[in-house]
Amino acid sequence: MHQSSYARMAEFVERHLAARRGGRLDILDVGSMDVNGSYRPLFDDPCWNYRGADLESGRNVDLVLSDPYHFSSVTSGSLDVVVSGQALEHMPRFWMFMLEVFRCLKPGGACCIIAPSGGYEHRYPVDCYRFYPDGMRAVAEYARLEVLEVSTDWTPQGTYTDDSAAWQDSVLVARKPPMSWWRARKLDVRMRLLRGLR
Repeated sequence: MHQSSYARMAEFVERHLAARRGGRLDILDVGSMDVNGSYRPLFDDPCWNYRGADLESGRNVDLVLSDPYHFSSVTSGSLDVVVSGQALEHMPRFWMFMLEVFRCLKPGGACCIIAPSGGYEHRYPVDCYRFYPDGMRAVAEYARLEVLEVSTDWTPQGTYTDDSAAWQDSVLVARKPPMSWWRARKLDVRMRLLRGLR
């Protein structure tokens, strides 16, 4: 993780979660393995249940996922917050990941996704994409998430001692809108069909 990514996630916590300190939140961090740091310290409220998830076991990984597009051990509609930083560009079918974020969030639940718009190739094990604001909006809308904020650090603000400036992170903050039982069921069927087509 680079320093500007940590700073952007800290901004998300301050703007969207600070008012909820002291109340229960179930949070999943996807792509959480501690590589030069993790987001865990940002979610240190004793009432918050933070879990890190990744494809391999390691530091800051509480849940090992067998499939990045289906978190089989996470119940539908069970999470208040899903965060992910510097993982989306490594997912060949990132749109399937966003559908899974939608499935796992409670109505009204929020996500913060951070991915680079620039930088060098960094295969882990693959490096597939870079994201601009329009792309972040498009993938959120595809997953039926309501966009709250989208931005790109074209010129990263702050003083960083690492290679943060190279990545020019794009940040998506979105939420799962409240919906009727019937609409939720239709979207569930749609996601199952799409998952079967991948």
